[in-house]
Amino acid sequence: MAQIKKRDGVKKHKVVSQKEWLAARIKLLKEEKELTRLSDKVARRRQELPWLRINKKYQFETEEGTVSLADLFRGRSQILMYHFMFGPDYSAGCPACSSIADGFNGFAIHLANHDVMLWAVSRAPFAKLQAYKRRMGWSFPWASSFNSDFNSDLGVYFTEKQQLKGGVEYNYRREPVAIANRALEGKETGKWRKGGDDAGEGPVSEMAARCGTDAATYIRERPGMSAFVLEGGVVYHAYSTFSRGLDGLWGMYQWLDRAPKGRNETGIWFRRRDEYSKDGSKDCCSV
Repeated sequence: MAQIKKRDGVKKHKVVSQKEWLAARIKLLKEEKELTRLSDKVARRRQELPWLRINKKYQFETEEGTVSLADLFRGRSQILMYHFMFGPDYSAGCPACSSIADGFNGFAIHLANHDVMLWAVSRAPFAKLQAYKRRMGWSFPWASSFNSDFNSDLGVYFTEKQQLKGGVEYNYRREPVAIANRALEGKETGKWRKGGDDAGEGPVSEMAARCGTDAATYIRERPGMSAFVLEGGVVYHAYSTFSRGLDGLWGMYQWLDRAPKGRNETGIWFRRRDEYSKDGSKDCCSV
C-alpha cells in the first residue's frame, strides 16, 4: 500500500493496488446497497402517508389563464410541485432553485406520460415568471400563486410580521426569533449566514443580492416540494419536503457526490446557467 504523504502541506489521497482497491470498493458497495434498500423502504412509507383534503379554492395564473389547483392536473391524477423561490420583489429567480429547475425539462415529459404533472409554483407575477423562463430556456409548466394564500398554507412563504413576532414554522419546526433578527441585520451588514441545516449554503445576503433584494425579503420565500393527488374530483395533499429534503432533486449534487472530490465547496460557487460565461467561467464544452 502506498503511503499517504503530504506535498506543500496538503494531504495526498491514498493510492493502492488493484486488489486493495477492489476490496475497498466491494466494502463500500455493501453500504450502498444497504442505503438503496433503506431508500426503497422510506419511499414505501412516503406513499403510505395519509392524505389531507384540500378544501380551499386556490387560483393560479398560467399560460391557460386563471385556473384552480384541480385544473393543474391536466388529466393526470398526480402532481409533483416544486416551490420555486421567486417572490414578487425579486428581480430574478433564486440561483439555487434555478440550478434544480435546470433538470426539469428533461424528465417532465416522462412524468406527464406516467400520470404525473410536474409544476413549479412561485409568488411572483406570471409575466415575471414567463420572462425568466424564456431567459433560462425552460419549457416546464410554471404557475404564479400571486395574491393567493397557497404558498403560506404550504409553509413556503412568511410575512415580515411572522418573522419578527416569534419565528416561523418551516420544515416542520419553529425557527428561533434570532434567525429572523439576524436576517434583518444581514440586510445592512451583508454578513448573515443561515443557521441550522442550511449553514453550508453560504451567505444569504449574497443570494439575496443575486435576486435583486435583501436578505430578510429573500428568506420570506422558502424552497420545497409537494405532492398532490386527485381522486373523485377532490384534491388531496399527500406529501411535502423542504430544506435538505430537496437534496435528491438537485441533480448536479447527485453527480458531485460521486465525484472524487465530492461537493468540494467553500462558498456559493454555482451561478445561473447563463451567468458562467459572464464572469469568465467555462461552459461544459470549453477547453
